[in-house]
Amino acid sequence: MKKQFILWCQSVLKRLLGLDEQHVIKKLKEKGLTVGDNFIMQQGCIIDGSHCFHITIGNDVCLAPNVHILAHDASTWWFLEHTRIMNTTIGNRVFIGTGSIIMPGVTLGNDVIIGAGSVVTKDVPDNCIYAGNPARFLSSTNEYITREKAKMNSENTFDEKFYIDRASSADLALIKKMAAKHGTAYLR
Repeated sequence: MKKQFILWCQSVLKRLLGLDEQHVIKKLKEKGLTVGDNFIMQQGCIIDGSHCFHITIGNDVCLAPNVHILAHDASTWWFLEHTRIMNTTIGNRVFIGTGSIIMPGVTLGNDVIIGAGSVVTKDVPDNCIYAGNPARFLSSTNEYITREKAKMNSENTFDEKFYIDRASSADLALIKKMAAKHGTAYLR
């Protein structure tokens, strides 16, 4: 109960200060950011506020915490007194892992996964997984999903009642045990 109250207070405070993700996206849209349906932006993400009208984000996109999406490069300012501006595009059904940076001018295709901590400096084609610094091709998304699906079974697959804010300590212990036994667990 105390934990839920603290989370509620944090949520209210963020909204009042204009720091919650929904408020940030609303303000960026007013400045020209294009965002499709079912867009999820987790805490700490930065979408280039001064050049957001150069950024297009498709449908079914998730930004994990602390992702940065850029549309400008100010490294030229001291030398040219101009900043480079480039269009940055994120396709449909894209997941961008925690702490990743999408550099200005990059296009991510559809059905793309970007691994955590990646720095994406070049375009990523459809149906690809890229990771690293600089990000490089690892696998097709279809191959990865097929491998992961083969690992799923009734012991290591869990539904929403197992979310940390809903699960009992016994439920959490079970997920941990199954992840250890199978090398991974899956949560809806």
